[in-house]
Amino acid sequence: MSFQADRRRVLKLISAGMIGVSLGPRSLLAASDSPMTKPIHATGQALPVIGMGTWQTFNVGRDEQLRRARTEVLAAFVEHGGGMVDCSPMYGSSAAVMGFALDQLGRPDSVFSAEKVWTRDDGETRKQILGQAAQWGIDRFDLVQVHNLLAWQAHLETLREMKHAGEIGYIGITTSHGRRHEEFERIMEQQPLDFVQLTYNLTHREVEQRLLPLAQEKGIAVIANRPYDGGPLIKRIQARHRVPAWAAEEFDCRNWADFLLRFIVSHPAVTCAIPATTRVEHMYENMHAGQGPMPSPDLRERMIRHVESL
Repeated sequence: MSFQADRRRVLKLISAGMIGVSLGPRSLLAASDSPMTKPIHATGQALPVIGMGTWQTFNVGRDEQLRRARTEVLAAFVEHGGGMVDCSPMYGSSAAVMGFALDQLGRPDSVFSAEKVWTRDDGETRKQILGQAAQWGIDRFDLVQVHNLLAWQAHLETLREMKHAGEIGYIGITTSHGRRHEEFERIMEQQPLDFVQLTYNLTHREVEQRLLPLAQEKGIAVIANRPYDGGPLIKRIQARHRVPAWAAEEFDCRNWADFLLRFIVSHPAVTCAIPATTRVEHMYENMHAGQGPMPSPDLRERMIRHVESL
C-alpha cells in the first residue's frame, strides 16, 4: 500500500474521532507531497529519509493516556509519509506500545519495521526476535539489527539464516555515541550487511572520515541515530537562536529541525535519520524536513560553520 493510501486511512480515523490528532496548520504543510526517499542498496527498495526512533519516547508502559498520545505521534508520522520505525528490546515497553499504536491506526502497511536483538545469550536470538514481533503484532520484521554489537558474531549468523529463510527482510548492526568504530569498521569490511546504524549529526561528524565512505563502497544502507544528539543540541540552539535567513532562502528551511535533519540526510551515504519525539507538532517539523529541497555540498559546509559559530 502507498503512503497516500495509508495517509487517507489515518485521516479517516482522525475524522471519526478514533484518534485525537488535531489537524492544525503545521500538519497541513505539504500534506500532499510525497516524502523524499533513498534506495536500500541491497534491493533498490525506496525508504523515506525521515524515520522515527522510539528510545525513551515510547517506553510508557500500560499508561492508557500516554499510549494514546504516542499513537497520535505515530499517526502524524504515517500521515506525512513516514517509513522506518526503529525499536529495541532495550527500550522497555516501546515494542508493546508500538503494537498498541499500530492497532489503533489499522496497521498501516507503509511502516518499515526495524528491530534489534539485544542479549548476551547467543542461543536466544530467534526467541527474542519472535517475542518482539509478537509485541509489535507482526509476523516479520523488515529489518533486524544487532544492538551495539552485543554478541554480534553469533547473532549475525542466526540473522543470516532467518533472512535466507524469508523470516526477516534485512540485517544490520548498530552503534551509538561514537563507540567501537574500529571494530564496527572491521565488521563492515568482513561481513555481508544490508544496514548499519550509527550516530551522525551536525556536531558529531566523525563517521564522515571512514564509516560513511565505507558504507558507500560496500553498498550498505545507513541509519543515522541521535540526529539531535539526544535532544540537547536542538534544545540549546532553539532557545537562543533563530534559523538563519539564508537557510530559508536556499532550501526552504523553516525551523531548526529542518536545518539539522536536512544536513544529515543530504549526505550521500545516509539513507535515513530516526529522530524521536513525544509531541505531534515536533513530528510535523521532522517530517517537513523530508519533503523539501536538500542543501548542496557548499551549503552543508556553511551549515557547519554557522552552528560552530553559535
